[in-house]
Amino acid sequence: MELRETRISGQTVYTGKIINVRMDEIALPTGRPATREVVEHPGGVAVLPLDRDGGVIMVRQWRYPFMKELLEIPAGKLSPGEEPYACGLRELEEETGLIPKSCEYLGSVYPSPGYAAEELHLYLAREFTRVPSRPDEDEFLSVEKYPFEKVVEMIMNDQIRDAKTIAAVLKTKILLSL
Repeated sequence: MELRETRISGQTVYTGKIINVRMDEIALPTGRPATREVVEHPGGVAVLPLDRDGGVIMVRQWRYPFMKELLEIPAGKLSPGEEPYACGLRELEEETGLIPKSCEYLGSVYPSPGYAAEELHLYLAREFTRVPSRPDEDEFLSVEKYPFEKVVEMIMNDQIRDAKTIAAVLKTKILLSL
């Protein structure tokens, strides 16, 4: 069975600072028409910083859509034309003050492919030089360190629910066990 949906037409219904929203008229595989709402996002990068002691450096910040603090790995939005690797290094330094000696690509994930055109690139960073952090002026966060296995436990106990963090931790756990 063919699964492809074909875009017939579309229009941007909202243009924002971070996202745009598009309404597309499409043809289903059967040929019947349907509508798709798409959130366009420039993509981003998330970095799992793992120190020599097996500690994960994380950030806790307020996430307005859920009206609560979330514990996550450092991450940020790609700037126009910016390479994911450079973005990851920039965000890690800005949020935590860490400059890694090594940074390994873990792949990418689509956080919510049912409605969002966003791709997040994941990295594992190790061996750091510390400099002062410099978060964006509208970014308020606390930097916290947890043992890697504690982070895995927190994920399994539903204490960490951030998808990029879960994906990076899972990929790192498998990588470290090889």
